[in-house]
Amino acid sequence: MRIKSQTDFFSGVMFAAVGGAFAIGATTYNIGDGARMGPGYFPLMLGIILAILGVIIMAEGMIVETADGEPIGKWAWKPLFFVIVANLAFGVLLGGLPSIGVPAMGMIIAIYALTIISSLAGEHFKLRDVLVLSTILAVGSYIAFIWALKLQIQVWPTFITG
Repeated sequence: MRIKSQTDFFSGVMFAAVGGAFAIGATTYNIGDGARMGPGYFPLMLGIILAILGVIIMAEGMIVETADGEPIGKWAWKPLFFVIVANLAFGVLLGGLPSIGVPAMGMIIAIYALTIISSLAGEHFKLRDVLVLSTILAVGSYIAFIWALKLQIQVWPTFITG
């Protein structure tokens, strides 16, 4: 058989591989059953569903004819870099990095950093729009995680809160 859509085929391969890996990894936990689910039940089911979806997408990539075969484009290095750096910065700012002396800066600053850094991955960057989005995300996260769910997450840096 011939691949008729490279993007669909290789997307399906990625979904099937990640889903299979999650399903295999979930078997190291207690699975349980539908009535008494263990900690591995949800990741197992999610992995299986993702793998099945991947196989369907792979099959579609081999069956559905496209005009040019939808070749895979170049790697988008800039977005990949900024999204990875944004997530690393979020983790470091939220929890700190005691091994090198970086203190935890709290959820609000971590959300602002995440939003600002990840927005640099796009083609258009307007600081005002990014700050509005950051504020909405910070307020929404505070309401959801601190106020509603009562999670014990550091909100502000310790030098502000005392």
